[in-house]
Formats: sequence, C-alpha cells, structure tokens
Amino acid sequence: MSLPKEPRQKMINVMYLVLTALLALNVSSEILNAFKTVNRSLNNSNGIIDKKDETLFASFKEMLAKAETKDSASVWFPKAQKAKEYSDDVNKYLEDLKDKLIEHSKPEKGPDGKIIKYSYDNLDASHILVEGPEGEKAGAELLQKLSDYKEKLLSIDPSFKSKFENELPLDLTVPESLNKSGKVMPWAYTYFHMTPTVAAVTILSKFQNDIKNSEATIIDYCHKQVGAVKIVFDQFQAIASQSSEYLMPGQELKITGGVGAFSSAAKPSVTIDGSTVPLNAEGVAEYKTTVSSPGSYSKKVRIDFKKPNGQAGSLEKEIKYTVGSPTGASVSADATKIFYIGLPNPISVSGGTKGDEATSISLDNGSSTKTSAGKYDVNVTGGTECTVTVTVDNKSTPFKFRVKPIPDPVAKVGSSKGGKLSANVFKSQQGLRAELENFIFEGVKYSISSYTLYATGKGFTENPGIAQNVGAAFGPDAKRVIDRCVNGTTVTFDDIKAVGPDGRTRSLPLIGFNLTN
Repeated sequence: MSLPKEPRQKMINVMYLVLTALLALNVSSEILNAFKTVNRSLNNSNGIIDKKDETLFASFKEMLAKAETKDSASVWFPKAQKAKEYSDDVNKYLEDLKDKLIEHSKPEKGPDGKIIKYSYDNLDASHILVEGPEGEKAGAELLQKLSDYKEKLLSIDPSFKSKFENELPLDLTVPESLNKSGKVMPWAYTYFHMTPTVAAVTILSKFQNDIKNSEATIIDYCHKQVGAVKIVFDQFQAIASQSSEYLMPGQELKITGGVGAFSSAAKPSVTIDGSTVPLNAEGVAEYKTTVSSPGSYSKKVRIDFKKPNGQAGSLEKEIKYTVGSPTGASVSADATKIFYIGLPNPISVSGGTKGDEATSISLDNGSSTKTSAGKYDVNVTGGTECTVTVTVDNKSTPFKFRVKPIPDPVAKVGSSKGGKLSANVFKSQQGLRAELENFIFEGVKYSISSYTLYATGKGFTENPGIAQNVGAAFGPDAKRVIDRCVNGTTVTFDDIKAVGPDGRTRSLPLIGFNLTN
C-alpha cells in the first residue's frame, strides 16, 4: 500500500496497517496448529476413502467377468464411474485453488523455485476469493462448481435425487454471517474473509472430504445393487474336516473346509487360525502342514458363506489333533501353538504313562507357574520363539512355540468401526472403545487412553469442531461437539491411543463416520 501525502488520509491508511497487524497477531499458534491437524486428518481420511473405492471398482470388474452378475454390473458400473469422474474433476479444481492460495501467501521458496514453507497466518491470500470484482467472481465460481457437482451427482440415476439429496455429506448451506446493516454476505465471504491461509486451505480440504464421502456413498450404493445374486441350490452344509486326529512327527496334516452342494454364489471364505485359505477348483479350501513336535494341538477353522436366502452364514470349528512322542510325553497350548507376550498362556502337560509327580518342565525364554496337575501358565516377555522342555524319568522332549505380541485392537463407536451411522445412534454413545476382533483368547481387554475428535460438514460449516479427549468416555469438550452433530456431519477420531494387558500403548488407525438420519 502506498501512503498518500494528504495528512488525514495518510493517518487512516497507517491505522489500517496497524489494525491488520493486530489481527494477524490475534491468530494464535494454537489455532493455527489446530487447523494444520484438521487439514492433515482430512487428507488422511480422503486417502482411506480412495482405497475403499479402489476395492469396490476391483469388485465391479470381477462382477463384469461373471455370467451371473454381468448384466447387472453393466448397468451400475458406468454410473459408479461417472460419479468418480465428476468427483475427480471438482477435486482437481479445489487442489489448484489451494495452490493459488499458498502462492499468494508469500511462501518461502528454494533455489529451484519450489515452495519450502508457506505463511500459515497470512491474512491476504484468501482475498483472491472475496476482494474486488475478480475475488467475488472467483468465490462465486467456487460455489457454482460445488453446486453443479452435487446436481450432476444426483442426476446420474433417477433414483438418486429422492434417495440421497438430504444424505450427501456435501452441504452448501450459507452460514449465518451478517454485516452491521443486517445484510447477508456472499457465500464465499462468510468462509474466507480475513481468513489465515492455513484455515482457507483447510476449508477447501473439508469440501474435498465432503466430495469424497459423497462419491463413496454413490459408488457403494451402485455396488450393492449388483450384489443380489440368486443361489440355485436350497440344501447346503458348511464342512470342516481333517485327515487324521493322531500323527507322528514328519507326517502331513490336511484340513478341508467348504460348503456342501457348493455354488459360486455362496462365496465361501475360509480362514484357519485367522489366515485366509484360497479355494481350489472344486470350491474347497485345503490347508496342509507337516507336523513336528509332539503334543496336543488345535486349529480354529471359520467358514463364512451366503445362504440360499441371501443371508450371511458362518461355521466355526476347532480341529484337534495329537502328535505322538517316543517317550509318550506331550505338551499343548490350551489356546494355540503360540505364546502371546504379556498374557498368562495356559498349557497342558502330560508325562504319557508316567504320573504328574514324575514330570517337570523348563523354558528357554520365559517363566511358568503350575496351576494344577498337568496345567501351567507360561509368561514370555519378548523374542520370537520359546521352547518348553518336558522331562520324564530323566528323558527330555522339546516342544517349540512361536512368540507373538498381542495384536492391535479396532477402535469402534458402539458396534461400528466407521462409515455411515445414524446421528441419533452416534449421539447416544458414551465414548470410544477398543475391541480385539477374532482373537483366540477370550476376555483380553484394551482401554482407550486418548484421542482427538473432529467434526466437519453440516453443523460445522463456519469452523470445525475439535476436542482432545483423555480416556474412553466422551469428556465435556467432546460432548459439546457431539451435541452439535446432525444428519450430514462428518466425524473423525484421530490420534487414538489404547493400552493393552501387556502395558503397551498402541496407536490405532483413524476412523470416520458420515452421520445420517
């Protein structure tokens, strides 16, 4: 700004400069850091949504290749592609706009001209969307782009407008922002006037997140329309069998799992001890392993499949077998052939023809506590392997066990770990919880120690809701944010920490929810 020579005008201009500087000083580092955190979480959330959409598109291609789903997939796959095409176009526009904002913030550049760091607290960059004819034109163009995107998305299929018009996360409602005369200000002005660069960038990231979630809603709906495939059989039985219950070291154990009267539409999924086993040409999963150390063992088999009525079915079965020993001694883990760090791992020990009084055990990695005749709890603190040596009448037999840490739990609100959730159901919850899914030990508990809650979208169009929470239960700050959540709000939990029975603090992946009616 050039300073005029006329004293009164010069004084006014100097006062404007001072006021601008004071405004800049009032943008605290805490607020700027909060915007940086929200922007980072929004970008992470966008990446998660992209991966989910990639999975759905891969599934679409499989459906197009199958005779029973080809016709339906040919109708809905192009609609999902169109939704992605519209989203990619407007996302690129928003990304270019963020680049312009950063460029106008007088960033620090390296010798190659690339931006090293931009001025987070610069209040002038956002003027490109609100100040003067060009700024007003750019702000109006942004609103038009977003409005056109929503309209085009809803017009892809005749059913979309009535089904999704009030459910899409993209909310373009003008926030309440009146000037002194009581006149409603332009849409872009309410968002970007005197806004620090990092806040303006975060607002655009928020719109990108709304677009990604809107796109995902449409793609998921299109995918579900193909999923209803009729199954041609009406008699079925999930099966899980083994080649033998008693083997000697070096022999092969074979476990077979599948669905009797098999149809590809049943889509069986077989896991053994949590690991997926692929199906062969006959639609049966075969698991083979060569047994080694003597002892009693078990494998947990789970078969998930689709019933003739389209409902999900499952079978869980424990396959037990014994590996013989020349001395007759045996030792088995009551849970599995694994010791978990930080847990009392129960094992059963037998001396064969000898009694318990003639049997003793020792460990090369850990300690044991005898709980009753032939029963011990084993505790390990690290490593990858532990050998339990059973001695009967001065004859010793080693039994090897793998050592693993307790797996990470999954963060949940109620029974949901992300996606669409009723706003009323969400607001009735008391906090965040950590659940250890499909773990062989029952009753292993994790406790949530802290997390950060972010709320954007409807109800938070002017500023995001942010609350840092200690403990699992929603604290006062979190409750204040949650009370403002409505249909159309996007809620994200990030920086989630949980403590397990082994005393370790785990960092869990963020989870996000799109609140609906």
